[in-house]
Amino acid sequence: MNAVTALIVTRGIAVARFEFQYMALRREDGRRRPPPKINVLLDEYRAAAIAVRARYLQAPLHLGGKSMGGRVASMIADELFARRENSGCVCLGYPFHPAGKPEALRTGHLLAMTCPTVIVQGERDALGDRREVGQMRLSSAIQLNWIGDGDHDLRPRIRSGFTNEENLAAAADAVATFVKSRRAGSSRA
Repeated sequence: MNAVTALIVTRGIAVARFEFQYMALRREDGRRRPPPKINVLLDEYRAAAIAVRARYLQAPLHLGGKSMGGRVASMIADELFARRENSGCVCLGYPFHPAGKPEALRTGHLLAMTCPTVIVQGERDALGDRREVGQMRLSSAIQLNWIGDGDHDLRPRIRSGFTNEENLAAAADAVATFVKSRRAGSSRA
């Protein structure tokens, strides 16, 4: 996240980051712990988004995150979009399903999503690769941006002809293009 955030910032997009409480505790004491119930994560994310929105009232706000953070962002994006408190949603490496369980989809809310959203996904992501996601029904508000031979962290295999630096730059380009297009084409928050 640090590398892609830095690249997004160099493209003229301000980024405010926060850490879920359980992850902060994990980082502080080194103990792995599972994430709390989704409602706890939704409340934490919502509070962070509202705080950022209050601080930067004039700037368009785009929710976003990597993996579970993107999933949580996408789950509250419509709520804030309807209240004109959010202009779009950015998901990097969306977890379409748990690892090894392609039948356990995490896409129900993506079917009717109205908030403009970009999902930047590695072509061979184990949580939703290009073939799997290509067979899914998703809202027309969602655009997919595929990263060449990328895994869940957008890293390509050495023999693929892609480099990690190129893939991260492509991801940052996709995010910047999406956010700038939303700024230009929308009077939303």
